[in-house]
Amino acid sequence: MIADRKKYYQEIRSKIRQELFQELDFTRELDEAELLSIIDEKIHQTALETGLSLEERKRLRKEIFHGMRQLDILQELVEDPDVTEIMINGKDHIFIERKGKLTAWDNSFETEEKLNDIIQQIVSGCNRVVNEASPIVDARLENGSRVNVVLKPIALNGPIVTIRRFPEKPMDMKRLISLGALDKETAGFLQKLVLSGYNMFISGGTGSGKTTFLNALSHYIPKDERVITIEDSAELQLIGIDNLVRLETRNANAEGCQAITIRDLIRSALRMRPDRIIVGEIRGQEAVDLLQAMNTGHDGSLSTGHSNSAADMLSRLETMVLMGMDLPVAAIRQQIASAVDIIIHLGRLKDKSRKVLEIVEVCEYCEQKIRLNTLYEYDYQTGKLEQKGALENNAKMLAADLTLL
Repeated sequence: MIADRKKYYQEIRSKIRQELFQELDFTRELDEAELLSIIDEKIHQTALETGLSLEERKRLRKEIFHGMRQLDILQELVEDPDVTEIMINGKDHIFIERKGKLTAWDNSFETEEKLNDIIQQIVSGCNRVVNEASPIVDARLENGSRVNVVLKPIALNGPIVTIRRFPEKPMDMKRLISLGALDKETAGFLQKLVLSGYNMFISGGTGSGKTTFLNALSHYIPKDERVITIEDSAELQLIGIDNLVRLETRNANAEGCQAITIRDLIRSALRMRPDRIIVGEIRGQEAVDLLQAMNTGHDGSLSTGHSNSAADMLSRLETMVLMGMDLPVAAIRQQIASAVDIIIHLGRLKDKSRKVLEIVEVCEYCEQKIRLNTLYEYDYQTGKLEQKGALENNAKMLAADLTLL
């Protein structure tokens, strides 16, 4: 009976939409109030004939308006602060992550064409292109949510859309402390490192909170510095820095526009007189350029990368450098040891909470490997971040002006 009612409701929604598109005058622009008034009148007429309940009429009003002006059925999810991930597997299968729990959503797109229209609306809003010739794209919504799209023929079960929502208000370190990601003492130590200009990598698996933590760390950057952010798709939300330059990559397209890569943007950023360079995520050969930037006086630079541990992050950096430059492994390790000062490793535990699991200092290269000094380590038995050692290279800390603390 419930399934029949759902089908009946969807048929009514489709019928009203078709009638509105046939009757509305699209040669003139309707404001929101006028459009809602027309939708209300149409729903009222239909309700008399179909016996729709008050709740169904309210839902119809919202969904029809969203379908004509915004993101159709997705708008409800995009506006829900508890939803952190939206996964669309074709028009009929939508899954959401709400408060860390993954569930199927009891709604679907009317047609695959409607889903494709929404996809084109999203990607065109940030000057991206996706089609059968170029079926994969990264984009973003107006609220900063990250969007990944994969179309046919790559996606066999229809258009695949994954939306990662970020908090509307950027997460700061106080909020992370309240959530138990780290303690106040460790946050104070990280603040000193940022102010002192230590080059830092944030590592972790997918969904461990790397971008969120990078945002929180960036709040410690002195407000009088010139900061350049470089990302595939702009996600960082730096607040309070007036001298801020935000750069975003661009894909090549059929109109002849050449691709602009992270490597291109890092090289260009070096000519913009930056105090610090922040790269959203290192995935490939751009690691060469970032390490060179860190080694040429741009202290305090920050970035993130996927890895299973702090030590694994060094191995991945080594591999990524080899993707972009043919150098002896010893030379690469020396470059990494010289460039990177601190690695902060994050993880997502079984209870879905995100924690700082490890903070390590990158020390010198000796005996064919990079020595690491563990400063803090998460104890799974006590559930606390325990201090394990002291910072060995404190030259930057001693030279820095920490009177702002």
